[in-house]
Amino acid sequence: MSNSIHTLPGLTDLMRSVLPESIPPQRPLRGRQSEYPGVSTPNDFIRSFEVAAQQAPMAFRLSPHILSVINWTDPLNDPVRRQFIPLESTINVTHPAAKFDPLHEVDNSPVRGVIHRYPNKALFMGTETNSVKKMRFLPLMKQWEPKFQYIENTPSLHDIVISGGDTYLLEPEQIVYLGNRLLKIPHIKRFRFATKGLGVSPSRLIDRNDSWIDTVIELSQKGRKMGKEVCVHTHINNKQETSWITRLGTKRLYEEGVIVRNQSVLLNGVNNSFDQLSELVHTLSYMHVEPYYVYQGDIVRGAEDLRTPLSDSHELEHQIRDQTAGFLIPRFVYDVPGPAGKRPTLSAQNYNRHLGVADFTAPRLQGHHVKYWDPLWSLSEDAQKEVQSHFADRSSDQVSSQEAAAT
Repeated sequence: MSNSIHTLPGLTDLMRSVLPESIPPQRPLRGRQSEYPGVSTPNDFIRSFEVAAQQAPMAFRLSPHILSVINWTDPLNDPVRRQFIPLESTINVTHPAAKFDPLHEVDNSPVRGVIHRYPNKALFMGTETNSVKKMRFLPLMKQWEPKFQYIENTPSLHDIVISGGDTYLLEPEQIVYLGNRLLKIPHIKRFRFATKGLGVSPSRLIDRNDSWIDTVIELSQKGRKMGKEVCVHTHINNKQETSWITRLGTKRLYEEGVIVRNQSVLLNGVNNSFDQLSELVHTLSYMHVEPYYVYQGDIVRGAEDLRTPLSDSHELEHQIRDQTAGFLIPRFVYDVPGPAGKRPTLSAQNYNRHLGVADFTAPRLQGHHVKYWDPLWSLSEDAQKEVQSHFADRSSDQVSSQEAAAT
């Protein structure tokens, strides 16, 4: 990970060295015109990237592995490039329902760095930065202490997800401390290390000089003897992200008895076709990685070109269901904001495909509904205007209500 590129100049220098003189045009998605008009040379591509990078909702860190699996001879159509290197897109139009915190996680944080949305499960932010390796161990332990105290004093918690920037960035001794501290808590029955590492830097799994994976294996085996589950949850969205190194790494985890599950997000042009998703499911199963979840994308600013309509999830679940063993079929879900949690996308109610809007409900919502809106690019021009008008009218009504209250 130390050789990753995380600056604009570093990435643009690489692009100049690998992009072809003439870039092939984008193949239309869903029969639509290209979303990258005018991009046909390396300079066009770099200019488009520089504009998109300023608008992207998250910082980027590209590992040598990710850079090596991108097909640089056809970058506009490459599913890995599409995920990790944004370009200025005609369909990346912010939906008026977009939010920066779509899951309302801030409202469910009893102490900084712990997200407690479910009765018996919480998210432990092992790191709130992507530069953990530069942070000494003791200061990080002091940050963790209030989180551990909350977990220890909340006996209803049985399940902890360790996440953050990425647990792959934690040092082995930090992993040991985290794992042993959680194993000692009687009411914690299972926890998982959430990491994109298997997809973005699989070489660490087979590097005998890197003890990160040895530490996870030891904790998993220790937990098993205690009757507790310690596993790894990873995030791979397209078969192309895997390689022979990934297969060797997951083979080692399987041989050592470590459970690995994958959580994908349904992404436009990445895995929202039957061929792409079925290839991913089969590839994961051959590596003994459970294709656990396929999430419906959250409505966030700056990533609408990647989000898919709810109908994609419905259609793909029907198509995938008879392709493999039942226990290998992923769960297609939407993580509903607030206390509702993950709900099957097929449980959506009142789905209006014209306007691209559906209702989700759950017992903990006590009869209330949460709306999910499809990306604007998936709607007709008339429907897009209706949606924009709907939100404009609602905004106007809110302003009028506020003015009336002030008087």
